[in-house]
Amino acid sequence: MEKFLINYINKIGIQLSQEQAKSFIIYMNELTECNKVMNLTAITDPKEIVIKHFADSLLTCKAIDLSNKNVIDVGTGAGFPGLPIKIALRDVKLTLLDALLKRIDFLQNVCEKTNISDVTFIHSRAEDGARDSDLRESFEAVVSRAVAPLNILCEYDLPFVKKGGYFIALKSKDTENEVKNAQTALKELGGKVIEIKNYILPDTDIDRSIIIIEKEKETPEKYPRRAKKISTKPLGKH
Repeated sequence: MEKFLINYINKIGIQLSQEQAKSFIIYMNELTECNKVMNLTAITDPKEIVIKHFADSLLTCKAIDLSNKNVIDVGTGAGFPGLPIKIALRDVKLTLLDALLKRIDFLQNVCEKTNISDVTFIHSRAEDGARDSDLRESFEAVVSRAVAPLNILCEYDLPFVKKGGYFIALKSKDTENEVKNAQTALKELGGKVIEIKNYILPDTDIDRSIIIIEKEKETPEKYPRRAKKISTKPLGKH
């Protein structure tokens, strides 16, 4: 599996050392083992984990240079895309934020077993974390791989981004419509789409889009709103 992992990640243009590959294998093993007792992923086949979780997350590193950046993964879940990025780029200063303590405990365990340091773990809902003065507008990059529409994601994520930084949203389909529907939210929250990069995962027909949003101005203090209001009255929808 280690050989498959190294070869496959190389196909997306990223070279892993044996040490990095071993970290990914430990991560995979912990993921599949812990998944037996808690819901971390619907993907359990080792090769599919490499393709649909690890390589998919690492496309972020192809889309934008995150080296030496202060990065937060909001709503990280089982650690995607943040932790694969950290394994590939050890100089990233990473923060993993999730609302479920069991997932945070899982991620801490993975980092301990792979000797990954310089990671901060935060158990918090996104809308609460964004109001923490230590977190708000303090990150050079925010990454998120979530199924929520972009206009909703922007309200959760853009408040974490400092002016001049980036929100990087990993999406799978209908990107143009999502961007179009998010224009009001982007304008209100201080962001602007500067690029959309499209990829196909090697040896598959899986399309991926990475939306890169620059933070042009500070987010007004009233955002983010409470989760119920964000979901029932998203910005730009009346």
